[in-house]
Order: sequence, then structure tokens, then C-alpha cells
Amino acid sequence: MYYCSPIRSIRKNSSTQKALNSLKNFIPKSVEYEIYNGIENLPHFNPELDNDQPPIEVQVYRELLLRADGVIICTPEYIKGVPGVLKNALEWVVSSAELYTKPVAVITASGNGENAHQALQLNLSMLNANVFDGGALLISGANSKLNEDGEFIKSEVNTSLKLLISKLIEQINKNDAF
Repeated sequence: MYYCSPIRSIRKNSSTQKALNSLKNFIPKSVEYEIYNGIENLPHFNPELDNDQPPIEVQVYRELLLRADGVIICTPEYIKGVPGVLKNALEWVVSSAELYTKPVAVITASGNGENAHQALQLNLSMLNANVFDGGALLISGANSKLNEDGEFIKSEVNTSLKLLISKLIEQINKNDAF
């Protein structure tokens, strides 16, 4: 089984990066978990470049998503919405459909985050990604819930993260049964 977490903030020490790092504590050892750190290298989406030979960065990104049994997207909120770099990454998979019916878990870790959380789920519904029941988690005030090591100190956040991973694995296993 292979998981991929393709999206994080481009800041190396962001609350979203810390959230993704903390997920490692809840993922079974039998699961490969990789955080995609190339989102800032994706070129601006251009339909003219979206052909049989898109830019190499796009090819690498799409291949990672294609190999993944499930995807975790963790985002902050910028100006009451999804960061442009995330929206750009999603635009690169509209025509190639790597997220089509694939189980996708959504985590929004931000100061407030409600608008980005809703916007991301709307974007994913347009891509026909499978954001399953129990597959979305909003962590408002994320920085105040992290310790200096980047681990969540609130038990309810850790419980929610464990449940999210459990639901993602359940959804992947359900898909594999077909």
C-alpha cells in the first residue's frame, strides 16, 4: 500500500508541514508515506503545456499521484481561500485525472481555515476525488496546538488525526476490494 501527501505549505516550518510530519506517528509501518516537497517547482498551469509531454516537474507530480493508493492534502488558508500554489497543483491534474475517484483526505491547519477547507473540498469535488465521509479535518488555531517539536499537544487533535488515517485506510481497502 502506498500513500502520498502531495500538498503542504511551501514554508519549511509551517503548521501544515508539522501536521504532515505528525501523521507519521499514526500511519501503520506497512504503509509507505511520502511527503511531496516539489509543489513550489510546478510551473504555472498553462493548457498549452498540458499535452503528451508536460514539463518534467508535472510528470513527476502526476506519477506520484498515480502510484498513490490514497492522498492526503494539508493546506493553510491564505486570504480566505486555498493558496495559489495548491490551486495550481490541482489544475495540473484536471485533464490527466490522477485524483479521479481516488480516496483523498483533507486537512486544513491554519489560524481559522474554514474558507480554505470549504474551497478545497469544492475543488476536489470538481476533480471527482473521493473525499469520503470522515475524510476532512479542520484544525483551527493550529500553531497554538503544536509544541516546540511540531507535535500536536491537544489530545482531541491527535484523536482526530488517528481517525482520519483509519478512515483513509478503510476507504483504500474498500477500493482494493473491487
